[in-house]
Amino acid sequence: MATRAQHRQVTNPSQEATVSLLVAAGHLLQALEEICARYDITAEQYNMLRVLRTAHPGGQPRNKVATHCTHRAPDVTRMLDRLGRLGLVARARAPEDRRCSMARITRAGVKLLARIDPEIGAEMRRLTKSLSSAELRQLTRLSDALVP
Repeated sequence: MATRAQHRQVTNPSQEATVSLLVAAGHLLQALEEICARYDITAEQYNMLRVLRTAHPGGQPRNKVATHCTHRAPDVTRMLDRLGRLGLVARARAPEDRRCSMARITRAGVKLLARIDPEIGAEMRRLTKSLSSAELRQLTRLSDALVP
């Protein structure tokens, strides 16, 4: 680890931590993207489906989905549209507020997650096997602290 940090030419602990986090995130994202590509979706789409599954069968407003995504909010509408064309998500207006667009995962989306989740879970366990359970919990707490 020290060797990698030296190669990054960091100037302070904040920069070192940020660069290390970005490198690790890139490594994890690449592994996730490779699995998702086999199912013809992206890692961002997978994450969106996971978010919608938590609200199944009711769905969530588009703006609430956006708060859980790893990308910019304007992309959420396009991503929901694409997932809709794939039959993985359905969108409708909220009955109580017609201005609000609701998104929900479809049965096909739930089935896709049921197929892909074990593979992603195994890969994430493989990639984090060098960390103890306590370290993983600490990593989660620290990562959460970085997100407003």
